Amino acid sequence: MKEIRWHGRGGQGAFTASKILGAAAVLDGSYALAFPSFGPERRGAPIQAFTKIDDSPITDRSVIKKCDYIIYLDETLYQPEVRKDLKDGGKVLINSKDASKYPEDDVIAIDGNRISEEILGRPVSNTVMLAALAKESKLTEVEKLKMALEFYLPAKIVEKNKKIIQWVVDGRQ
Repeated sequence: MKEIRWHGRGGQGAFTASKILGAAAVLDGSYALAFPSFGPERRGAPIQAFTKIDDSPITDRSVIKKCDYIIYLDETLYQPEVRKDLKDGGKVLINSKDASKYPEDDVIAIDGNRISEEILGRPVSNTVMLAALAKESKLTEVEKLKMALEFYLPAKIVEKNKKIIQWVVDGRQ
């Protein structure tokens, strides 16, 4: 089973990204489960979301402790000790303007806010980080990821988010 933990703040789209990834995996023929964990339900409060992907039905609905991937939509939530939560070969992906702050081999930094501002006109990094995860992990086909956007995003922004995915997958960072 592949297990992904998302960290963000309320309103940043961590749970939406988790659901989109799960839907793309299902479109690929896998089983998937996506669920959130909220503290206070308010914009800006720290939240976690989880995605589990497997070739067989998923019955374990518990939070993920050991992760294949940990994604941070908000760099201020990152603590280096979280790397102990990675499985062997796991990676942390961080939305950061300064990749040089993360020299570790198991940490990938991408300026998701800049890319989303350029394409969407606002700093909403969830689709950028989702695309970076797809590129790094090969958990799902890029076309399935683009299709899954249509299940969870308003129609007026789907095409721009498809452009974000292609932008990141093509390496135009």
